[in-house]
Amino acid sequence: MGATDPVKVDVRILAATNADLLQLVKDGRFREDLYYRLNVINIALPALRERKEDIPLLAEHFFTYYCRENNKFLDSAGKSILHFQPEALQVLMEHNWPGNVRELENVVERAVVLAAEPSVPVDVLPDALLQANGIRLNRGDGAPLPPDASLFEIVNDYERRVIIERLEHCGWSQTEAAESLHVPLSTLNQKIKRLDIKIRKKSDT
Repeated sequence: MGATDPVKVDVRILAATNADLLQLVKDGRFREDLYYRLNVINIALPALRERKEDIPLLAEHFFTYYCRENNKFLDSAGKSILHFQPEALQVLMEHNWPGNVRELENVVERAVVLAAEPSVPVDVLPDALLQANGIRLNRGDGAPLPPDASLFEIVNDYERRVIIERLEHCGWSQTEAAESLHVPLSTLNQKIKRLDIKIRKKSDT
C-alpha cells in the first residue's frame, strides 16, 4: 500500500454464499459481470441436514478444538476423549439443523463446557434442540406420556419404569440393581440421573 512500483501477485479468491446468485442475477439483484468473474469453479456444499453422516466426524473435530481451548478431556496426543452417548448422538442425527454446521458447533462447545465425564449424556444438549425434536425430559413422577410422545420419550419412559422396578426389587441398592441388569454401576447411575429417578433409602421402603 502506498508504493509507486507495480508488484505482481498470484492469488486465489474464494467466495462463499448461502444465496442462489444465479437467481439473484436473473432478478437484477446481483451484478452479472461480478457473478461471471467469481463463478469459475462452483462447489455446492449441501446443508448439514442433507449430509447427516458427517455429524459424528464434525462432532469429533469440534470436541478436540474446544477441549484444547478449555484444556480439558484431552489424551496424551492432545485429542479429545469426549463422545456423545448413543442416545444423545441419535438426537443429533435426527435433528433438522436449521442453523447448519454453526449450530452443531455451538452444541458441541456447550457439551465441552458442561461435561463432567467423557461420556456426554442427552441432558447436556440444549433444551431448544430437545424441544425441537419433541423431547420432554422432565415429567412429573408417574405422569403419563402425552399423546404426541416421540419414540425417544416412549423408550425413555419404558427404561425408567424398568430401572425403578429393579431398584425396588433390590431394596434400592444401585450396586445390586446394576449387577442384575448386567450394566456397569456408572452406566446405571448416569441413567438414573438422566431419567430423574429419585433414589430412596432402605428406611423409606
